[in-house]
Amino acid sequence: MGATTRKRIVVLISGSGTNMLNIAQACENNHIHGDVVAVISNRDHVGGLEKAADLGIPTEVLAHQGYDSREDYDAALVECVKGYQPDLVVLAGFMRVLTPVFVSAFADRILNIHPSLLPKYKGLHTHQRALDAGDEEHGVSVHFVTDELDGGPVVLQARIPIFTGDTVDDLQERVHEQEYRIYPLVIRWFCADRLALTADGAMLDNIMLGPHGYAADD
Repeated sequence: MGATTRKRIVVLISGSGTNMLNIAQACENNHIHGDVVAVISNRDHVGGLEKAADLGIPTEVLAHQGYDSREDYDAALVECVKGYQPDLVVLAGFMRVLTPVFVSAFADRILNIHPSLLPKYKGLHTHQRALDAGDEEHGVSVHFVTDELDGGPVVLQARIPIFTGDTVDDLQERVHEQEYRIYPLVIRWFCADRLALTADGAMLDNIMLGPHGYAADD
């Protein structure tokens, strides 16, 4: 049985907010049984804040400069996010490595999207790394966030081909198309109480997902 109460979603961004906008519109269209109740950025004057404001979504900026450590910043971010009583925290282009201070505060309810087929190419510059390695395919992964950088259980991946002559921009455009498709779907599963993070890994419809997440033939 699906969830009866709409979930409260807080989205963390650092830039243009295109994934955030896509998610918020999916909520407005009732494709997701939830609502984006706040968008929080670590950078001021970014496009994502304007997009959120245009939708009437509350926004906040919590700049990371001026804090003595990542842990100090994350402690302040925890208090900011907690004020919105989120059921789910969504990282959508949030360009900060979160410490256990933040992750432990929202354990089991933080999702991230990463532009690679995890566990390949954790961290930055994933498109260039895929090209440099001569890979024939690339992609994007939605995963739960744990203390390990880009290491939490994968929920869903989408693959794209790499063609001869492709550039980083080509891969980025192709990956973005898949991001807009799979991120709202995973959030929809979570908000319908179909998806959960357990001690053993990610579980969808009471079935444990494999290392690459959900597959159509599972």
